[in-house]
Amino acid sequence: MARRKKLDETPARVRNLIALDAALIMRRLEARRDEMFVLFSRLRSREPMLTTIATRFNSATFHDLVHLPEPEQAVVHGFYERLDEMRWYFTYTEDMPSTVQQTFTALHRRLEDAYRHLLVALGPPVPPDAAVVVEAEPVRPEEPPAKPALPRLPRKRPSPAA
Repeated sequence: MARRKKLDETPARVRNLIALDAALIMRRLEARRDEMFVLFSRLRSREPMLTTIATRFNSATFHDLVHLPEPEQAVVHGFYERLDEMRWYFTYTEDMPSTVQQTFTALHRRLEDAYRHLLVALGPPVPPDAAVVVEAEPVRPEEPPAKPALPRLPRKRPSPAA
């Protein structure tokens, strides 16, 4: 029974790992967008661009992805294909920095579109610190016994002589 439960969880786990990886790549691209090109221009190094789009899950295999239905596999493939286009361009371009930035904008738009499709197909990633949901019924605490009301004292009226 435990083996069966683990197999049932596998597709959800694969989806989440892919969604986490894709979300991390997209956040890094957004956060480092301007700085990548400044560094490329100044240092003539492609490293800032390539590390920004590095995937954390290079070890995903057909054995892992086979747990996803074919439509989801196609969407995952589409996202990583767009990412690979960007990686190829950054690795081998001889363009000047301004042209690299313009080309990046077009490639980034395609990657964002593929990412939107990925989120629709797989769902958003479950954050690592997400709360565990437990089924429970709310229980109303017992109300404390009512305290007897204090008697009201009559107010003294000021005397008219004052």
